[in-house]
Amino acid sequence: MSIATIDPTTGQTLKTFDEMTDDQLAAALGRAAAGFDALRGTTFAERAGWMSGVADLLEVERDQVARMMTMEMAKTYASAQAEVAKCAAACRYYAAHAERFLADEPADAGSIGATSAYGRYVPMGPVLAVMPWNFPLWQVMRFAAPALMAGNTGLLKHASNVPQTALYLDELFRRAGFPAGAFQTLMIGSDRIEQVLADPRVRAATLTGSEGAGRSVGAIAGRYLKKTVLELGGSDPFVVMPSADVARAAEVATVARCQNNGQSCIAAKRFIVHTEVFDEFADAFVARMSALRVGDPMSGETDVGPLATERGRDEVAEQVRDAVDRGARVLCGGEQPDRPGWWYPPTVVAEVTPQMRMYAEEVFGPVAALHRVSSYEEAIALANGTDYGLGSNAWTRDPAEQERFVTDLDAGMVFVNGMTTSYPELPFGGVGNSGYGRELSAQGIREFCNLKAVWIGEGGTAGAGAGGHSE
Repeated sequence: MSIATIDPTTGQTLKTFDEMTDDQLAAALGRAAAGFDALRGTTFAERAGWMSGVADLLEVERDQVARMMTMEMAKTYASAQAEVAKCAAACRYYAAHAERFLADEPADAGSIGATSAYGRYVPMGPVLAVMPWNFPLWQVMRFAAPALMAGNTGLLKHASNVPQTALYLDELFRRAGFPAGAFQTLMIGSDRIEQVLADPRVRAATLTGSEGAGRSVGAIAGRYLKKTVLELGGSDPFVVMPSADVARAAEVATVARCQNNGQSCIAAKRFIVHTEVFDEFADAFVARMSALRVGDPMSGETDVGPLATERGRDEVAEQVRDAVDRGARVLCGGEQPDRPGWWYPPTVVAEVTPQMRMYAEEVFGPVAALHRVSSYEEAIALANGTDYGLGSNAWTRDPAEQERFVTDLDAGMVFVNGMTTSYPELPFGGVGNSGYGRELSAQGIREFCNLKAVWIGEGGTAGAGAGGHSE
């Protein structure tokens, strides 16, 4: 794939970019290694100052960055503005909490014959981040903010259809004061990822993307014994039980399915509704989905813009056609408009069976599969009946049932009476074919640290929790 900005509303190529040469890539890897030597010697306070500077720049430049993202991948301008603000908040969160998250962890020194014993978190080195286009700033920042606060350096291989966002990120951290080489964008194709991971100076990789991309990068990293964190696809269930606030559930379901034009790994995709409230929920949900306004993503009146890529739009259309051809019923939407650009309307499909592609596949667009169940056990079996396990939603006002869902849903995240989203305060990640490892929270900053065991015998002067270390 060429590296280019292509307007999803028209399909027209706006700007193309050249890939790095091998010499340019080698120079970037050298800067990352040198940048790590410099960054690891700084204090948390210094890094926090620079990270707060990143937040300041994002807040000042919010509107222009949001316009750039909307131009490149067609998220609505309002949601792009919110994404920039969320990135700034995450930078401030890690600036405030990184030192506490990576504080020495004391052990029972006396029981192991030491005068002092503890675990210390130290950075690993340059980390390659392979990132997608759907949240082109947030996906990167939720890696970069904790990684750089820990003392690592970052190498970004961004999606080929958001090159201007990638280049903005290339300069952002340097402008905020981070040492040269602390964060760099690599303008390369996916066919050169192995070239980067094979370099001994690159110590780890993180990827957010499809299951196929995760398998590929995981296999490459495994060959070179590099640590990985993979956040892959999802086919998240949204379960509605008889005790739920059905009207509120239908309202949130519409946002949960169509956020980011339906292109989110953690978007609710399979709506599993108890038969006692099925008709009430279906009527309200279809009415709300039908009322969503599809149009210019820069307009404040638009709810859903076009999909980001032509291939993505075609894939969604094919999944819906397959379901219809095999007997599914379309309750709203389902017709690809005849106009320039990569549009697809909010769609609800009922009577989805295991023979249909969308029963088991992730649908990366504003299309909901609606299922009827007659019991809690049937709901859980259907919710867990997928190879994915990223997020999940359950709607019930019964406290005992809430606890059962928290225990029984096979996913990395469970949201009860609310929409799955990401917060810096909570770990983010999945199980099964949705990947492994965690981003965000204390767990996210520790993923790319070496937890070094320290044992000090008689005559040692350091102690657990000793302050002032620079790593």
